[in-house]
Amino acid sequence: MSISVLRTTDGWWVRTPDGAARIDTAATTTAKILADRAAIEAAATANVTVPVETLDLLSPVTAPCRVVAQMTNFVSHVKDSGMNPETVPLTFFRKSSGSISGPYQDVVKPDHVRLLDYEVEIGLVLGRPVPVGTDITEDTIADFVAGLVVTNDVSARDVQLPKTQFYEAKSYPTFTPVGPALVLLDAGEFTRFGDLRLQLRVNGQVRQDRTVGSDMIYRPVQALQALTRFQRLDAGDLLLTGTPGGTALKAPAKPIALLGALLPPALKWKSFFASQAKNPNYLHDGDVMELSIATDDGGLDLGIQRTWVRSTR
Repeated sequence: MSISVLRTTDGWWVRTPDGAARIDTAATTTAKILADRAAIEAAATANVTVPVETLDLLSPVTAPCRVVAQMTNFVSHVKDSGMNPETVPLTFFRKSSGSISGPYQDVVKPDHVRLLDYEVEIGLVLGRPVPVGTDITEDTIADFVAGLVVTNDVSARDVQLPKTQFYEAKSYPTFTPVGPALVLLDAGEFTRFGDLRLQLRVNGQVRQDRTVGSDMIYRPVQALQALTRFQRLDAGDLLLTGTPGGTALKAPAKPIALLGALLPPALKWKSFFASQAKNPNYLHDGDVMELSIATDDGGLDLGIQRTWVRSTR
């Protein structure tokens, strides 16, 4: 049975039917709390609890750590991006772990960013070292992935696109809200990964809503097999597994794209951003994002993340 681990400034907690029970541990990082499984399991059966709503929750994934993300990994998002789901490759990019923030913390929109976008994603949290060359299969993945978290891959599209610069565009402080819970799975529960539904709302309006099974292209085993050919991972590292369609950014219609290709780069981007500025779906100061990831029957539930957009101006 899954165990939901929570984090505050003064310690770690386990969510129970009655509230939250403190974990008796000296752990200060995600890697260390994952190594203290006995303390986690003891807290899960504790009788002394506090109301969860009284806790000021932080990200259950601590920095520094590696944050690796999969690109265009849902059929609906690939189509929104103007690409072919049949031929899209398995590719990755990195984010700074300095972008990690809490599940109810403001997302801070920098002054120079005009096109701020959202991406609900399932985060895999590694529970042990994964050296280069490690063989990961469907039968062994639960030995390496400790649990799952709700994540939001916030993106500054007007930085990302003209520079083709994912790292900068997605690494500003607060651009990776994580949590509320790190949901630790047992081996049997990982088989329900395909049943998870990703949803994102902005000001109550549903923007993204897809299940893994109906939309994800490259599953965690494939992603980790590819990563372990060249990238070491360690306990506490975070892998974002892609987002469904429904983001504010969408590829222009083919006739418009063909015309744009004929323009000089500076003029092309000026025209593109002028059109994107009219799109009301980009995030603005005061917008509220609500993200949830769960199976439809509630058997596996990563919780609800709620953040507010705040401009620095």
